[in-house]
Amino acid sequence: MTRSPDKHYTARILDRRDLSQDLCVLRIDPGGPFEYRAGQYATLGLENNGARTERAYSLVSSPYEEALEFFVELVPHGGLTPGLFQLKPGDALLCRKIAKGRFLLDLQTGHTNHLLISTVTGIAPFVSYTRTLYRDWKSGSGPARAEHRLFCLQGASRSFEFGYREELDRLASNAPWFKYVPAVSRPWEDGQWTGETGRVDDLLRKYTEIWGLRADNTTAYLCGHPKMIENSRGILQRAGWKKESILEEAYYQVTIKESGGSA
Repeated sequence: MTRSPDKHYTARILDRRDLSQDLCVLRIDPGGPFEYRAGQYATLGLENNGARTERAYSLVSSPYEEALEFFVELVPHGGLTPGLFQLKPGDALLCRKIAKGRFLLDLQTGHTNHLLISTVTGIAPFVSYTRTLYRDWKSGSGPARAEHRLFCLQGASRSFEFGYREELDRLASNAPWFKYVPAVSRPWEDGQWTGETGRVDDLLRKYTEIWGLRADNTTAYLCGHPKMIENSRGILQRAGWKKESILEEAYYQVTIKESGGSA
């Protein structure tokens, strides 16, 4: 694999964790210095017969970590994910040297509550937020350590799609400032599931009330399926949230964006 000396590193797969035939977690060595903030995305790519295909993927990892981590969903006829799903530890890929994205934790408005709403791979930036804030909290340093609270609601069709449920449950049990509720929308296909059921946009009103979240002290973050984002935005706006207090990152499953990417 060749690389551009200007824009790309030759990255390598360190390891992968497969949740199903169409969901996996990839950890990569970016191939050089890579600075980013929690909530940003990296651009990964492959070359085939001289043709380069690239897509943007939200970073699951925290900036405190050396490896870059991604939660990827296979798009069967997508431009990149079929190739990514063939990679194994040691294989090479391209990684642009610069991270991008403005889907960052709001530390400017004075809001101390952060409502995180996602579907499946849309959890990626929220894991990055939580890992980073947890590290700051434990060390007593960092810009987001004081008074900020995260409330995370994640939806999936079946429970095996929750790639970070064990980690987030553990963090929620250790950190008083973090709440996490995963919800399955097809419980009839998941007989072992005993947790919350329903679509996240249908559960949004319930949990904003349970958690006592209000428009005047809470920033909302919507990440994942565009329809969920559209529905949740409408619910929040009707409840008084202003446009500037609703941040969005859509993961498309059409030619504009492969699932797992960042808007």
